[in-house]
Amino acid sequence: MDTALSSYRIVIADDHPLFRGALREAVAGLPRQLSIAEAGSFAEMQEIVGADPDVDLVLLDLTMPGVKGFSGLMYLRAQHPGVPVVIVSATEDAEVIRRCFEFGASGFIRKTLGTEEMRQAVQTVLDGGSFVPADVDLSASRDSESAKLAARLASLTPQQVRVLMMLSEGLLNKQIAYELTVSEATVKAHVSAILTKLGVDSRTQAVIAASKIAAEGWPGQALNG
Repeated sequence: MDTALSSYRIVIADDHPLFRGALREAVAGLPRQLSIAEAGSFAEMQEIVGADPDVDLVLLDLTMPGVKGFSGLMYLRAQHPGVPVVIVSATEDAEVIRRCFEFGASGFIRKTLGTEEMRQAVQTVLDGGSFVPADVDLSASRDSESAKLAARLASLTPQQVRVLMMLSEGLLNKQIAYELTVSEATVKAHVSAILTKLGVDSRTQAVIAASKIAAEGWPGQALNG
C-alpha cells in the first residue's frame, strides 16, 4: 500500500506546549496525510479520544495534569483497547519503561530523542510494530510479586481505574460519586470490585498496593511534567 495515500489521526497529550510542538513537528514530517489533535491535560485527551473513534495513535505524557503514574495508560488501554498508545517521558528508568509495556504501551519515546528518531518511532507503531528504546531489555527478570500486582491492576475496568485514581487522592465515596456523576452505591460497588481484584481488604491497602508499582509519583504528588 502507498503510505502517502494513508490518512492517520494522532492525538498528542502533553502539558508542555513547547514539547507538544516538538512532537507535532516530528509527526508532521511523516509521508502520510495526518490529522493531529493536541491536549494539555488528561481530561482534554479523554474528550478528544472519546469523541473520535477513528484515532490511530495517542502520544501520552506519563506525567501530566489529571494522570498519575501508569493510571492514564491503564485507563486508555481499558477504555480504548484498539488505540495504540506511545508513552512519552523524560525518565531513563528501565524498570518504569518495562512497566509501560506491561500495561499495554506500543512504544516508549524519551523526550531526549531527536526529531527524526521520534518520527521513526511513530512510523514504526503506525505500521503495527512497537518501539522499545535500544538500551531497554523487556525480557529482564523482575520481582514476581510486582509482576502479579501489575497484572491485577491491568484487570481493572476504565471506571475502576478512575475510582482508584480518586482514592489515591484521598477522595471520599460521595466526592467520587459527584465527580463521576454516579450514585454512592455505584462507587461502593466499584471499590469492592477493586479490593477483590487487587486482593486487599481496605481502601488504604488498595492505594498502598497501587503505589508499590507507581511511576514518578503516583499516588500522593501533583504531577506537572
